Amino acid sequence: MSRILGLDVSTKTIGIALFEDQGEKGKLQLLTHITPKVKPKPTNNIETLIKKVQIFENDFLEKYSDIEIDRVFIEEPLLRSNNVNTVATLLRFNGMICRSVYEVLNIVPEFVSSYDARKFAFPELMQIRLFKKSGDRYSEKEIQKKNPVLFGGLPYDIDKKVVIHQKVSELEPQVIWMYDKHNKLTKENYDMTDAYACVLGGMRKCGDWS
Repeated sequence: MSRILGLDVSTKTIGIALFEDQGEKGKLQLLTHITPKVKPKPTNNIETLIKKVQIFENDFLEKYSDIEIDRVFIEEPLLRSNNVNTVATLLRFNGMICRSVYEVLNIVPEFVSSYDARKFAFPELMQIRLFKKSGDRYSEKEIQKKNPVLFGGLPYDIDKKVVIHQKVSELEPQVIWMYDKHNKLTKENYDMTDAYACVLGGMRKCGDWS
């Protein structure tokens, strides 16, 4: 039985999705996350990242290294932050996780952008945008020139992670989600659903799943 692993990597939480490859489709086997906490926290930020990778290896990769994982998809980090240090740290950590996957599982990870992951996982989200940011509708002439874009049929200020979570919830009603004391979904849920979209979108983009 071959399996496909998807990872949504951030320096705080790693979303994890594990699928059984059933040929033209996949069956979800595990949807979880790891939030590595380093105590005591080193004064060196690089050492902190290294220790977080070690926690990820010990708490997940080593435990699943004996099952047949054939492919690993990692969502490419978004580099839109104005903080150069934040971007550099995320890139470093992403590279460390990539190497960790290779060393433990002997698999070269495949990277997929969040746009492509969502586009191919949920193609129904690709729609022509009818309204401007102001809320005014484009003219019919303007609409005719437009191509479908991701989340095009939804308001500009929509929380995209919430939309993806709703999509995954519809496909996987058996998943039990995590809530905080105010009965709101915790952020870890969105890391998990991004990892889900990473696998589903990656496999569909490659043409391996329908």
